[in-house]
Amino acid sequence: MFLKFFYELKTANLPVTIREYLTLMEGLKKDIPNKKIEDFYYFSRMSLIKDERHLDKFDQVFGHCFKGLELMEDLSTEEIPEEWLKALTELYLSEEERKELESLGGWEKIMEELKKRLEEQKERHQGGNKWIGTGGTSPFGAYGYNPEGIRIGQKGNRNFRAIKVWDKREFKDLDPDIELGTRNMKVALRRLRQHVRSGEATEFDIDQTIKATAKKGYLDVKHRPERRNAVKLLVFFDVGGSMDWHIKLVEQLFAAAHQEFKHLDYYYFHNCLYDFVWQNNARRWQERVPVYDILHKYNKDYKVIFVGDASMSPYELTIPGGSVEYMNDEPGEVWLRRVINSFDHIAWLNPIPEEHWNWTPSIKMVKHTFENQMFPLTVRGVTRAMKELMR
Repeated sequence: MFLKFFYELKTANLPVTIREYLTLMEGLKKDIPNKKIEDFYYFSRMSLIKDERHLDKFDQVFGHCFKGLELMEDLSTEEIPEEWLKALTELYLSEEERKELESLGGWEKIMEELKKRLEEQKERHQGGNKWIGTGGTSPFGAYGYNPEGIRIGQKGNRNFRAIKVWDKREFKDLDPDIELGTRNMKVALRRLRQHVRSGEATEFDIDQTIKATAKKGYLDVKHRPERRNAVKLLVFFDVGGSMDWHIKLVEQLFAAAHQEFKHLDYYYFHNCLYDFVWQNNARRWQERVPVYDILHKYNKDYKVIFVGDASMSPYELTIPGGSVEYMNDEPGEVWLRRVINSFDHIAWLNPIPEEHWNWTPSIKMVKHTFENQMFPLTVRGVTRAMKELMR
């Protein structure tokens, strides 16, 4: 079985050697995986794979060779988790039923109708096609369906149809201490470097010491300032909502940038940039930072990166009041253009695979706003972005 696994890895063009295979066999002889398939997976991956680029292909070969070894746990004696029962009011419709539902007709009409129904409705409502409630076909509420509506109080996306979301969001700060998986990101980010020597001369300069000693005839020790990366980096991170699916990847980028750049400042936003950002997600309402202050604080020599999936309602970019959680006075696109016009070098990194960008209107809109300076959040994409920022 294990020899077949080794040959399958070689067939998949993975750089696996006999020495690494023997290390795996030695570990199995000592029962390091403890007869657990999960432990065996991690031990074999550690023994055989030395480069993160090959992890996906390794997973495919491993799944092919050892499929079915792990049995499903018996759930007959377990209690049904409470969260499985919480969404009993969700509405599921067939494709034919969905096509029969009609939109109210755009942003202005929907917002006008919502205001009217808020004034008229006096009690909780479930089901139906008019009032604000749960599990119905009204454009307002949660766990229902409408081709164009406002989602109120629902946990997470279901149909990706809402043109506006009114909800209280809790976001988590990114962790700069993440190490695993950041090595390739750090290598890609190193392309964004401008080395200069500045400050106090504390570093021993062997070349100048030799020249000065040879010239004077006695030892003359010379020092020079330390060589540092002079690039100044300003990063805006999209957090919450659909970005929760990409949190691990973004944390790897954040940790790599935190270690590579001495001059690094960062701020958070949700979905699209508006009139304020923040640095502490737990206190984002109490510790807002006006975007105008950022535009006046940072010079044009800063390199600016936006990190986000750019996946939102198009109204968040084009209509005042389209923001989640509060009524913004100006469209998000206006604020994006203000930042773009304030800096010479700017790029957007998107964790969504590049081949899927054309399927989401808001991604195409943001890419156009950034004059096509949008790159996938992969090692290759980050490398391309760094090259553009250095021009």
